[in-house]
Amino acid sequence: MSETAKYGRAAPEIELPVTARLRVAVPSASDDAFPALRPSEYTAALIQVLRARADWSRGANALEIGSGSGVVLAALGALGAASLCGIDIEPEAMASGSLLLHGLASDSCVELHQGDMWLPVKGRRFDLIAANLPHFPMAPTAASGERLPSWSSGGPDGRSLLDRFLIGLPVHLAPGGRAVITHNAFIGLPRSGAILKKAGFALRIATTVLVNIPGPKLELMTPAILRAEEGRSIHRYGPYAFGEVHVVEIAAPDALE
Repeated sequence: MSETAKYGRAAPEIELPVTARLRVAVPSASDDAFPALRPSEYTAALIQVLRARADWSRGANALEIGSGSGVVLAALGALGAASLCGIDIEPEAMASGSLLLHGLASDSCVELHQGDMWLPVKGRRFDLIAANLPHFPMAPTAASGERLPSWSSGGPDGRSLLDRFLIGLPVHLAPGGRAVITHNAFIGLPRSGAILKKAGFALRIATTVLVNIPGPKLELMTPAILRAEEGRSIHRYGPYAFGEVHVVEIAAPDALE
């Protein structure tokens, strides 16, 4: 498919990485030109916590792993982050983030990188790191449109990306920094705590929300996890199922006291 066909007009000219001010040629934000990346309930819960603790963002050098639509970066900019860095493996995310962030009323310095997890920022540290990673326990499956098969799957245990994130996090957090991430309750919060404890960090649940799990997606969930979590962190009401999702704050133990 041509770029013009995909976006309905000439595609954005994207320079990656984009440093200083975001320099892209894009249509106005009011035009219906955004790629099909839509914020989820997970994203909404993450932004809610960031807004409730706006002091974390003010003046911060902020990073989002798995930046997707770019809306979390936009929220961080609106909350006063000094710089915004987004990483995502999907080309669609680069286009969507550029479209969204261009021209927003923010003084934040912005850069976007298409790449795998921590690789584009090797050797760098950030004051605030956000992530809403794919962490649903299911095998990768064919995705609609041009999304990668991994767009929702976290592997059979839901942790294939989450564990990589947690292991790499300590060397990318600046002293006194913190991370805020979404974390499905049904994939083992204690395991995440144990990984972080080895590196001298701790976690705390900032909020817990229920999100709808559509029937077709529930059918893809790893059967052993579904059996173990039914009635505990997965709740059914007739044909409807909801899963518990935490938004978790990660920092040095004394910062969480």
